[in-house]
Amino acid sequence: MTFSQIIKTSRPHFWLYELGTYIIGVIAGFTHSGVTLSWEVFLFGFYFLLPANILIYGINDVFDYETDMKNPKKTSYEDVLPKEQHKSVFLWAALTTTPFMLFLPALSPYAILSFIAFLFFAFFYSSPPIRAKIRPGLDSLFSGSHYVVTGIFGYYVVNPTGSFNWTLVAAALLWTTAMHAYSAVPDIKADAESGIQTIATKLGANKTLVFCLAAYILSFNLISMVVHDAFALLSAPYIILVIQSFNKTDVALLKIYKKFSYLNAVIGMIFSLYLLLQLV
Repeated sequence: MTFSQIIKTSRPHFWLYELGTYIIGVIAGFTHSGVTLSWEVFLFGFYFLLPANILIYGINDVFDYETDMKNPKKTSYEDVLPKEQHKSVFLWAALTTTPFMLFLPALSPYAILSFIAFLFFAFFYSSPPIRAKIRPGLDSLFSGSHYVVTGIFGYYVVNPTGSFNWTLVAAALLWTTAMHAYSAVPDIKADAESGIQTIATKLGANKTLVFCLAAYILSFNLISMVVHDAFALLSAPYIILVIQSFNKTDVALLKIYKKFSYLNAVIGMIFSLYLLLQLV
């Protein structure tokens, strides 16, 4: 398996997701006094840019091979990982994650625990024996959680003894679980044909979209209670896109789905800029 192939497997169009939550956590850590910029911030920033995504999506592609073969989202928008490359993906994931673990003892216990939590949620979302992605409800929780603990890890890399607002953690988890649940809707047909249960196959498309709508609204309202009232307005683009998704064909739904990565990047940037302004 070549380097270019493993890069493609890592989903470059999703790189900002994991890195973005890490950066938000790092910036939040800097809003406390007495913290300094360390080399670990940049080291693990690189980890969550590329190696973390090799782990998440590489392992996902290996265990999802059978259903991916029937999924138009995978055969058009993304790619199906050939069986002969499965062993190589495991090797790439191990070789790109293990070196970073050697630096964990230099960090605080909270940072170490949150990094281990990331590995747990990222790996067992796709892998047996848990394979959370085929357990309705648990699928969205595991997928959402590995983004959230990445932010917590970034916070503790910068501020080893700090404490943060758990309301914001709950808001972030609602946001990321909604993000996963929405991404499962275009997969309903392929997952059902493969006998795989997800939150979307269990609830159906429209009920899943109602869940996403409620989660996004609650998430941004929780953020507005802690940060600024204006942040509640940032839920509007999500509400519009989710409402547009009701009763859509698979092709139309996929077109809307593609917009979410850009929207998440913009909203994450706005939130990061707001935190940066608190440092000025």
